[in-house]
Amino acid sequence: MSHPDLKSKTQSTPQPGSKTEAPGQIKVIIVSGLSGSGKSIALNTLEDLDYYCIDNLPVGMLKAMSEQINKEWGQNHNRIAVGIDARNSSDELGNFPDLLDKLNNQNLSSKIFFLKADNNTLLKRFSETRRKHPLTSKDVSLADAIELERQLLAPIAENADLYIDTTHTNIYQLRDLIRERVTSNNHEPMSLLFQSFGYKHGIPGDADFVFDVRCLPNPHWESTLRPLTGKDDKVIEYLEGQPTVIEMLEQIKQFMNIWAPRFESESRSYMTVAVGCTGGQHRSVYMVESLGKYFGKQRNNVAIRHRELS
Repeated sequence: MSHPDLKSKTQSTPQPGSKTEAPGQIKVIIVSGLSGSGKSIALNTLEDLDYYCIDNLPVGMLKAMSEQINKEWGQNHNRIAVGIDARNSSDELGNFPDLLDKLNNQNLSSKIFFLKADNNTLLKRFSETRRKHPLTSKDVSLADAIELERQLLAPIAENADLYIDTTHTNIYQLRDLIRERVTSNNHEPMSLLFQSFGYKHGIPGDADFVFDVRCLPNPHWESTLRPLTGKDDKVIEYLEGQPTVIEMLEQIKQFMNIWAPRFESESRSYMTVAVGCTGGQHRSVYMVESLGKYFGKQRNNVAIRHRELS
């Protein structure tokens, strides 16, 4: 099932301004998203990966920055990360798609990482840190500022290559996720992340495909298996003894074997496949481990994440 929050931003053939990377291009990652979702952590992680980072760049300066990169910076910095937030005029943010086209028409390979979280999580984070949201004022409450920010940043979100939902992600997990997605060679096949989760903790908002395995036999109801996870031998033995488990696993493999290459042929760089069970401990973990091992034999950049085990 395709997740409604995500859209493919690719075309069937490369067009002017497309994001197909050519050898020797300078890599530019634009980091944007909601305040409190982890943009600073993402930029700090990119800086650790030897990206030249610029935070809070006005959108209107993207064109000037790209020209400067081609003239001088490109000689010393071939990997650049730029942070863009909602502290721009609505007109400038509305013009972002046009500016992005101009950026991609130059000798640059741009990617957009967009970070987000649900409203309750953002409210909690601002309350705990006592930070001021950049859009709050005496007339604008925190909740209203968060909603306004979503609207202002919509033109950037709609052009994003990678969505990262940090609702259930801590600092260390976000750093690892950024590293996993960035350190893969752009000339290699699409980066594929398999993630397990528990429905009772919410569906990941950054998944391209979500598979629900709650209909499968649940080891939770076996007293000896309840304290274990889908990575333990006894749980694996139990699940592999269930015909419906093997049937669903094989059908997910078949689905991904058909559709992953088609997304990849459209210059897609990242794909996240989420598998969910009730608590995210047994069935989904087993499925993700199995899928990761299977596709890891075919691809160089396959990653596994267990949200609830983390």
